[in-house]
Amino acid sequence: MTLKQQSPGKINLLLNILGRRADGFHELESVFHPVALYDTLSCQTTAQGLEFTCDDPRLPTDDRNLVCRAARLFLAATGITAGLRLHLEKRIPPGGGLGGGSGNAAHTLRGLNALFDRPLTDPQLHELAARLGSDVPFFLQDRPALVTGRGEHIEPLDFFPGLRGRGLLLVHPGFGVSTAWAYQQLARFPRALNGQPGRARQLVERLQAGDSEPLAGALFNSLEAPVFAKYPVLALYQEFLRAHGALATLMSGSGSTTFAVVESIAHGKTLAAQFKRRFGSTCWTAVVPLAGGDAEGPL
Repeated sequence: MTLKQQSPGKINLLLNILGRRADGFHELESVFHPVALYDTLSCQTTAQGLEFTCDDPRLPTDDRNLVCRAARLFLAATGITAGLRLHLEKRIPPGGGLGGGSGNAAHTLRGLNALFDRPLTDPQLHELAARLGSDVPFFLQDRPALVTGRGEHIEPLDFFPGLRGRGLLLVHPGFGVSTAWAYQQLARFPRALNGQPGRARQLVERLQAGDSEPLAGALFNSLEAPVFAKYPVLALYQEFLRAHGALATLMSGSGSTTFAVVESIAHGKTLAAQFKRRFGSTCWTAVVPLAGGDAEGPL
């Protein structure tokens, strides 16, 4: 039997770092929003062993990949001894702050749980997901969420009326940013490291009330401070996008992907073409509806 899972990406509409905790993690508050841009994960039972392949040769296919680690964790937790063949088709650029790897891990857990007739409860899946990474539990559900703690506390939310009909233009510059490096660099930026709590809840309340004007001052990412200091071109991308009609721009997660909230998918396509003419074709872009539908990209 073969089961296929679509594994979406995400953006952070807000990422507010509240300080470094005693356990070494960072306390944060964030608003995650799923992105209609998908990797595809195929899961198949075999006689024995674990086989994992990927159509992107840049990615490891051993236990350095979260898909393998999630599969082994699932088998250990359930005591299942069947073999597995897993194949991942990548569409989400790796190392871009879009949560592709975390989503792949979560959908490995979800897919295997479905494949073997749900031996694990939702709380058990959440516990395994949290062991794999702070962002992984978010992808066990399919809605926006208010995320707190180190990322493991998930409050699912309805899709926001304030973003209805809007689109996203995603821009990946062709290089990634190490999440560990970005967080380590926060020590050099005290204001970014010690944000004021409550910003995430305020943004959620605005978007739930249908308020999307003006968005530019409401979206926020603490990690832009260290990342833009090293990669100022990302700030130039945002300036260009806002100058050409984007409602708001932000770096997603630790980067390097920047997104622009746009009036519509049509506006996003026009803006993507303008961006390519200005910055060349080395950047990956995609135009994505904010809720439902499928991506128009890469462009």
